[in-house]
Amino acid sequence: MIETPPLVDQYCHGVLRTELGLGTFEAQLMRSAGPPAAGTTFFDTQIGFAVRRWCPPLLGLEPHAAPARYLARRRELGVAETTRRLLRGSGVAAYLVDTGVPGDLTGPKELALAGDAEAFESVRLELLAEQVADTSGTVGAFLANLAEAVHHAATGAVAFSCATAFTRADGPAVAPEPPGPGAVRGAAGRWLAGRARGEAVGDPVLLAHLLWSAVASGLPLQLHTDEADPAALTGFVRATAGPGTRLVLLGGHPHHRRTAQLAAAFPHVYADTGPALGQTGARAAAVLAELLEIAPFGKVLFSSGGRQLPELHAVGALVFREALGRVLGGWAAEGSWSWRDAERVAALVAAGNARRVYRLDAG
Repeated sequence: MIETPPLVDQYCHGVLRTELGLGTFEAQLMRSAGPPAAGTTFFDTQIGFAVRRWCPPLLGLEPHAAPARYLARRRELGVAETTRRLLRGSGVAAYLVDTGVPGDLTGPKELALAGDAEAFESVRLELLAEQVADTSGTVGAFLANLAEAVHHAATGAVAFSCATAFTRADGPAVAPEPPGPGAVRGAAGRWLAGRARGEAVGDPVLLAHLLWSAVASGLPLQLHTDEADPAALTGFVRATAGPGTRLVLLGGHPHHRRTAQLAAAFPHVYADTGPALGQTGARAAAVLAELLEIAPFGKVLFSSGGRQLPELHAVGALVFREALGRVLGGWAAEGSWSWRDAERVAALVAAGNARRVYRLDAG
C-alpha cells in the first residue's frame, strides 16, 4: 500500500453554486460540442463511471449508484453540502485555482472554505487583458495599464496561466521570441478595435506579449498545450530556457507523452497529470504509467483539472491516488523499486513537486 501526503491540486477551477438537473449535470460532465446523442448518456463514459464509483460513498450512497439516484441524493443535500462533502473527501490540502473561466463559480477563498484546504490563485492572462482593455481608452493606456496589472497580479498570485496561445491548431502560431514594440502596438490596436464586437484575445503577437510579460514576472506559467503545434511549443520552450521561468504544461490525454518528453528535455519544464486520469477512469493507471515512463519523477505534478462540478475535483484526486498506488505499488511488489522509493516518489508527485515549483511553503 502506497501512502501519500495530502494532495496539492496544482490546476483546477471553481465549482458551480447552482443546483443541476440531469441534463445540466451531464453537460458539465465532459467536454462536448453538444448534448449526448439520442438514446445515449454521458454517464456511459469512463468519467461517468468514475463519478459513479467514487462520489456516491462521499454522499452516503453505495458505489456505482444509478445516475438518477445519485442526482436525487445531490438535491437532498443541496449544493453547498454536496460540494463540502466531495471536496473534503478528496484528500486535497491545497488548490491552485485558475480564475479565468466565466460563470457563477466559487473563487479561491470559497473553494478553500468548502474543502477545508488552502487555495491560491493562478491568474489567466487572457482575462487580465480583457479586464484592462475595458478600462483603457487608447492603445498606449492599454499597454501601460497591462504592464501594471501583470506586476500587481504577480504580487498576490502564485502563477499565471494561458489557455489559448498553444491550442490554436487551425490558427497562426505564436512566435517563440518576444515581439517588438511596434508589432505589439499594432496587435493591441487591432484587438481593441474588435473588442467592442466581443472578440477574444486571439492575435498571436498579443498572446506572445502576454506570455513574455508573465515570463518576466518570474512566476510559474501554466500553458494549455492540448493541440499545440510541436514546433511552436518547442520553440517557446527553448526561448524561455534562459530566463528560467518554470513552465507547467497542461497537455492532457492523449498528448501527455509530448509534455513528458519536454519535461525530460528542459530543466524549467514540468508535466501535469491533469484531468486525463479522471477522464480515463479505469485506464488511469496505464496513462499515469506512460507519463512516468518518460518524465523525471521530480517534474510531474498532480492536478484534477476540476471545473464546474465538484465531482470532477473529487474524481481527479481519488482516481489519481488509486492509479499512483497501482503503478508504484506494482513496481515495488515485483522488486523493480523499493517500497521506500515508491513512497518517496508518490509524495513528490502528489504534493512535494507542486509545493517546490510554486513555492507554497515560502514565508
